[in-house]
Amino acid sequence: MRFLVDESAGTAVAKFLRDGGHDVLPAAEAMPQADDASILAGAGQEARIIVTNDKDFGKLVFRTAQAAAGVILLRLRDESSANRIRVMQAVLEQCSDALANSFIVAREGHIRVRSMR
Repeated sequence: MRFLVDESAGTAVAKFLRDGGHDVLPAAEAMPQADDASILAGAGQEARIIVTNDKDFGKLVFRTAQAAAGVILLRLRDESSANRIRVMQAVLEQCSDALANSFIVAREGHIRVRSMR
């Protein structure tokens, strides 16, 4: 899978995904200090699923109807790297077939998938 990992999601998530064999582009490297709309547009052009902690992506996708290949929003109480990785692993295990064209909200113990089509 192809992911764009937002700065808010952290480098540990990017490394975890890359170590799992995924094509990962950290936003901090590709688009340093870009605004959310630019990140969403860039990810869409490259068919990358965004991984983020920033709920502004939900506003862009659902209120302004900006196109996206997919978004995984990590809404965590425990923001440690280990917990972020644990939740990302659960998303990949439980929702790998639904990542494309979906807006996924992942919390500890709960994952919600909403189609963006």
